[in-house]
Amino acid sequence: QVQLVESGGSLVQAGGSLRLSCAASGRTFSNNAMGWFRQAPGKEREFVVAISGSGRNTYYADSVKGRFTGSKDRAKNTVYLQMNSLKPEDTAVYYCAVLYGSWGSQLEADFGSWGQGTQVTVSS
Repeated sequence: QVQLVESGGSLVQAGGSLRLSCAASGRTFSNNAMGWFRQAPGKEREFVVAISGSGRNTYYADSVKGRFTGSKDRAKNTVYLQMNSLKPEDTAVYYCAVLYGSWGSQLEADFGSWGQGTQVTVSS
């Protein structure tokens, strides 16, 4: 059984930084592309970043470009989301997932094996 577990969410002031982690267990995802999504209260879940199987390639939502960085540690079967210059509008539950669709997709339907999420709250 595949399991993804996110951690690292917290309350932070605007302008601050956080690093989220997503650890995979049950099978190795060292060759799979992974992604981060987020869901703010009352809104649809939205794409944040995808990280290639090698960890060398990424693509981002426009809203986080230049502030967020996705990375991968294949040996630890873990992906990370480094978030800098946080804004109140970044407040959301953050989820990681496996990309089963085509590289370049930002569609929620192309991702699966979702984790349970971790809450990030940015105060103004």
